[in-house]
Amino acid sequence: MKGMKGRKILVWLLIAFLFVPVFIRAQIDVGSDLSKIDYERPSEYIVGGIEVNGVEFLDKNVIIMLSGLEVGKKIKVPGDDISGAIRLLWEQGLFDNISITASKFIGNSIFINLNLRERPRLARFSFSGIRKSEADDIRDLINLTRGDVVTDHLMIRTINIIKRHYFEKGYLNTEVKLEEKPDKTHDNFEELVINIKKNKKVKIAYINIIGNTELSDESVKNAMKETKQKGFFNPLNPLGPLVVDLSVDVLALKFKKFRDDFLNYWTDNYKLKIFKGSKYIESNYKDDLNLIIAKYNKKGYRDAHIISDSVYSIDKSTIAVDITIEEGHKYYFRNISWVGNTIYTSAFLNTVLGIKKGDVYNKELIETNIQYNPTGLDISSLYMDNGYLFFNANPVEVYVENDSIDLEIRIFEGKQARIDKVTVKGNTKTNDHVVIRELRTKPGQLFSRSNIIRTQRELANLRYFDAQTITPNVNPNPSEGTVDIEWGVEETSADQIELSGGWGYGRIMGTLGLSFNNFSFKNFFNKEAWRPVPSGDGQKLSLRFQTYGLGYMSWSASFTEPWLGGKKPNALSVSYFHSIYTNGLPKSDTNRSKFATDGVTIGLGKRLTWPDDFFTLYQGVNFQFYNLQNYATIFPVGSGTGRFNNINYNIILGRSSIDQPIFPRRGSDISIDGEFTLPYSLFNNVNYADLDPDDRYKWIEYYKIKVKAYWYFELAEKLVFAARFRFGFLGNYNSELGTTPFERFYLGGDGLSGYNNFDGREIIGMRGYTNESIVAYYRPRNNVNVAVGGTVFTRNTLEIRYPLSLNPSSTIFGLAFVEAGNSWLASQKFDPFNLYRSAGVGVRVFLPMFGMLGLDWAYGFDDVPGNPSASGSHFHFSLNQSLD
Repeated sequence: MKGMKGRKILVWLLIAFLFVPVFIRAQIDVGSDLSKIDYERPSEYIVGGIEVNGVEFLDKNVIIMLSGLEVGKKIKVPGDDISGAIRLLWEQGLFDNISITASKFIGNSIFINLNLRERPRLARFSFSGIRKSEADDIRDLINLTRGDVVTDHLMIRTINIIKRHYFEKGYLNTEVKLEEKPDKTHDNFEELVINIKKNKKVKIAYINIIGNTELSDESVKNAMKETKQKGFFNPLNPLGPLVVDLSVDVLALKFKKFRDDFLNYWTDNYKLKIFKGSKYIESNYKDDLNLIIAKYNKKGYRDAHIISDSVYSIDKSTIAVDITIEEGHKYYFRNISWVGNTIYTSAFLNTVLGIKKGDVYNKELIETNIQYNPTGLDISSLYMDNGYLFFNANPVEVYVENDSIDLEIRIFEGKQARIDKVTVKGNTKTNDHVVIRELRTKPGQLFSRSNIIRTQRELANLRYFDAQTITPNVNPNPSEGTVDIEWGVEETSADQIELSGGWGYGRIMGTLGLSFNNFSFKNFFNKEAWRPVPSGDGQKLSLRFQTYGLGYMSWSASFTEPWLGGKKPNALSVSYFHSIYTNGLPKSDTNRSKFATDGVTIGLGKRLTWPDDFFTLYQGVNFQFYNLQNYATIFPVGSGTGRFNNINYNIILGRSSIDQPIFPRRGSDISIDGEFTLPYSLFNNVNYADLDPDDRYKWIEYYKIKVKAYWYFELAEKLVFAARFRFGFLGNYNSELGTTPFERFYLGGDGLSGYNNFDGREIIGMRGYTNESIVAYYRPRNNVNVAVGGTVFTRNTLEIRYPLSLNPSSTIFGLAFVEAGNSWLASQKFDPFNLYRSAGVGVRVFLPMFGMLGLDWAYGFDDVPGNPSASGSHFHFSLNQSLD
């Protein structure tokens, strides 16, 4: 009997072994007394009690609940209740050893022990195989914290997150291994070492386009925005066959074949990637497949679709992509009809739509010209700018015949909506009235989408808010025919500090400047408003101090109220500056040279409504007084001693439509600037030919005309082309008196004004040449070549810009440019084709506290007579767009 019973026990143990992992004790043990358990005939017991052993960090009641066992529950022993409890606990992943024992039997009650060993917990984790900056990024992604239970799920999840992170960066073969090390200071804790081997970044060696006949391979590949084939450069590939082919093409007058042969050779041997790297990211790849179809649709191939695509490995570092396309037929628009329009006639809507019978079918063009066309008028803007917020237009293909498509555009006009409530949210520093006065969306007005777009621009140009996050939340109420608009803004730092020091011009230089661009003068005497300065009213206060050793010192202060009176955008500005330059000798020395300048400017600017409200007009009066002592450098002859007065009227007509001030992508900034003194020489009956220069220019007279025109175009997403033009002319009223030696133009260098800007000279930055080196000519005086500024100048610039960061706390963009300019002594010598040329690259960094900082390298191609070191390779540092 005992042998039979022993064999039955072995059978039950074998079954338990097959169904429960070997490291789990799967059934009831009762010490050495097995008489209560009949493995041939399971008995039913009532759970009299449950005790949990071996647990330190987990709630024992929760563990009992997870096991499925409970006091008072009837269970069979042996049976599924016990093995099921073990399985449920194991599935939690919290334990690496589980056993269930019975401590005692009382009648038909069984008392159960859950004997558990917790998995180790995380004490710390570290990385190997990657840089610290990469480790910091991954640390945020995996989100591991001390005390986490180190489960299989946690480790698998960590590995997958890291692999996915590098997969998205083009590292398709990243290896991640986790190493567990016991923590010597705490029981049941361990350190996790994350070993990462990125391996080489996987690039796309080939993108093979199959089945295309209407679009070239390159055209299809260019449609993909993110998935790019890696570049190549094979300059040593034999040119002989190409030369032969091209020669044959020329002799045979096959100029089209000549072009195709050359382009094929270029495509096969030269493919450089500048703005996009080659990497494979699956989500981007799927989006790019859709872009291919969108491009075909744009060309009229409405039925184009991708039959198949495949991605396969070539080796460990490269893959290839095959895309098979069925292009289908090319379609054309035939009849376009309108349904539901009552406000505008069908003929007028057809004119705005801009699509005629026989045009190539273009689904994207339909949607753009109906919904939103950033470069012109569209149907939605036509209605929405007239208050029809609830307008909707749905183009439907009603008939397709051969290669022609009839289109019916079904319109729901709705009723006009008026603006009810307008609120501003997020302006924690700027006062409400400063924001509200810039809004083009006012309660009671008809809704206008153009006013929404214009308001975004105006708020961005304040520079108080992050231009990328200005958001109009439009909440329509169709039943009432109204709309509420909430403007969401995010404050950014507007104040700036300029602090610099160094060595230049043979002396120590230092500058301290403070600009409070959102100042509040009315709170100046409110001590609670000094946090650190009174702010929020949109006024501007600037203070600046400069010193260049003991010989030069200047300071200036200015204040601007942009809304004088608070009702209209009339900007009042007042400024004062003082500078003094000496040769360092004491005042008692008769050889002391001095050039002192005092100036006051009062100006008033206003926004115009005609020809449109992008125009501005500024008018100001400038008072400048020069006091010279033994300073003859500025005059061809004479002692250079005396007092000189410059009182002029300044008027500037400008138009600016740029979308944002820091990194404009579209729009223009154009201005015409006139500066005029009184023509004293025409009515004072003085013979200027006989006067010494010290007396001739006592009352400075001139007129100055300047033109500035900047244009910005977004060629592709974030890739901006900028064209800039500047021109200036300094004229005189009296040929006998001639042109004043003051207010001349000096080109070259970084455009920063320093101690030498004492005579009202205008410094125009031009890269590739040293500071103020492009002048009318160099005049010898006292064995020194003295630069004489021009009376005419021009400078032309072409730039390509691309942003590296559009974060408002640090906007960064790179640029490449070509530049040309010159200055002339007189208008008769002006030659727009005789220009000094340069080219180079640069970077701009906008920091709210310091403004726009720039560093450029440029090469000047043309020698400057009288200054042999002026051209060539030069680096230029700029502040606050001094090079513009």
